[in-house]
Amino acid sequence: MADLNTRLLDAAHCGDAEQVTALLDGGADIETRDDQRRTPLLLAALADHPEAARRLVAAGADPDARDYRQDTPWLVTGVTGSVEMMRALLPAHPDLTLTNRFGGVSVIPASERGHVAYVRAVLAETDIDVNHVNRLGWTALLEAVILGDGGSDHQEIVRLLLDAHASPSLSDADGVTPLQHAERRGFDAIAQQLRATT
Repeated sequence: MADLNTRLLDAAHCGDAEQVTALLDGGADIETRDDQRRTPLLLAALADHPEAARRLVAAGADPDARDYRQDTPWLVTGVTGSVEMMRALLPAHPDLTLTNRFGGVSVIPASERGHVAYVRAVLAETDIDVNHVNRLGWTALLEAVILGDGGSDHQEIVRLLLDAHASPSLSDADGVTPLQHAERRGFDAIAQQLRATT
């Protein structure tokens, strides 16, 4: 059994969907863990292998299983920005309120990293909390401004977040608003977007 489980972890990480199915049919544990407590589904999500993930989801894999870093398959999609993986996991009904080690939901790292397509899809296809505040005191909107580069991708993300009713008045832990951060960083286009909502 241990060998089957190791092979399942490897197959998921490599994206060998046929092997994933064969190993599950052969009795491998769908929730087996590697030395970092990552499940096959989490490994498939990290490596962005949607077909392997779909096979695991269809077999009942847990989209909320945490590894030692508190990541889950769903939370990882916000980091990778994979829309296809996000959609592969949705049939498993992931808990959208679970947070990463920084206290953030998946749309927050996606907004920081400039994953426009992911932010658009997750806002349109789920009821994720666009105004969730992480442990740093930041929302997705604040992260897009504070950690973004002010370029076209982050401008589009700001627009998407505002269209989804992200609050431009939610300030950080020091009381600084997204508009004030944009002005301080010289992000004129984003500042203009934010002024238009006030």
